[in-house]
Amino acid sequence: MRIGMILDNVYPPDPRVENEAIELIKKGHDVFLFCLTYGNEKEEELVKGINVRRYKTNTFEYKMSALVYTVPVYTFLMKGKISNFIHKNKIEAIHIHDIRIAEAAFKANEKNVLPVILDLHENRPEIMRFYPHMQKLRGKLLISIEKWKKKEEEFIKKATKVVVVTNEAKKEIVHRVGVDEEKIVVVPNTVRKSFYENADVPEVPYKKKEEDFTLLYLGDTGNRRGLETVLESLVVLKEKIENLTFVIVGKSNPELERQIESFRLKDCVKLMGWRDAKTFPNWVRNSDIGLSPLHRNIHHDTTFANKLFQYMSFGKPILVSDATVQKILVEEVESGLVHEERNSEDFTEKLLRMYEDEALRKKMGENGKDFVRNHFTWDKTSKDLIALYNNLA
Repeated sequence: MRIGMILDNVYPPDPRVENEAIELIKKGHDVFLFCLTYGNEKEEELVKGINVRRYKTNTFEYKMSALVYTVPVYTFLMKGKISNFIHKNKIEAIHIHDIRIAEAAFKANEKNVLPVILDLHENRPEIMRFYPHMQKLRGKLLISIEKWKKKEEEFIKKATKVVVVTNEAKKEIVHRVGVDEEKIVVVPNTVRKSFYENADVPEVPYKKKEEDFTLLYLGDTGNRRGLETVLESLVVLKEKIENLTFVIVGKSNPELERQIESFRLKDCVKLMGWRDAKTFPNWVRNSDIGLSPLHRNIHHDTTFANKLFQYMSFGKPILVSDATVQKILVEEVESGLVHEERNSEDFTEKLLRMYEDEALRKKMGENGKDFVRNHFTWDKTSKDLIALYNNLA
């Protein structure tokens, strides 16, 4: 089957898009990827078996994408590009990644009437509530979260099938939108074997010493990620754990830097900025415990953070907040401990328990490693996606 994936971003990188495409290619499908370029990449290219087709965009289109369900300029501009992509590549099924570009894809498909798979990487309307520009008056006036939510529900009903990342996300959609649960297919995120088997990994500017006890956080550093809880805890922990270091690999922000200064933690917190994903294995190797202290909300309660599986794939125990899906994962696999969200005292108690019991850390790490490497690999988690396309074909 000639599958046309629609991504409203540059490519690479996008691990989920790539992982899904590779598994479908392995099963004999031809995957064509519609994506965007600011003019720096080839318009057509074969990447890991994926037929990448890049369409030019610009900063104006990018800005209009935020207003897509307020002023439909972005939809109008993208519809023509997607129509060209469908016709030129003789697409037989459309696979939309997320909802920002969904209306353009549905409109481009009106004449073709091809089956449409809507792949929801996240609960976009809910997570938008926490975007920085949505905290400002201008953002609140120009962008309606309720309109985005209504559009998402409209697209879910229109789609042939809907793909989500967790069972909890499936339950939330079935309850909220009222669609048959058979319409929703769960395809969890995990890591490919190449993440933990690739020996050719770039060096990183932090080398853990034998006497160091290193906590690691990979990813976005916005307030909803819960890093303030960790920093509050470090004020106590640094007095109890010698050579304690907290390494943050993610784009910093003024608020985070202010908190580190306010808590007087510059001596034990290393802000490394955002780094190429190719370096992630070495950041994980240079750590003792991986952290995911997310605040609870509808999005975090129903969506896995990729960092969990990245930590676990290298046998690192994890300490996570009680956001629903990661709490269930950690308790079922016994790969770490769970603390109450935003509760620095509980975080401190759980971290100290892990620090003081090396055998417990080792056992948790082994449990996580076994789960990711032997039971939660892409060839297993993608089986329902493969079945979906086999049925379409």
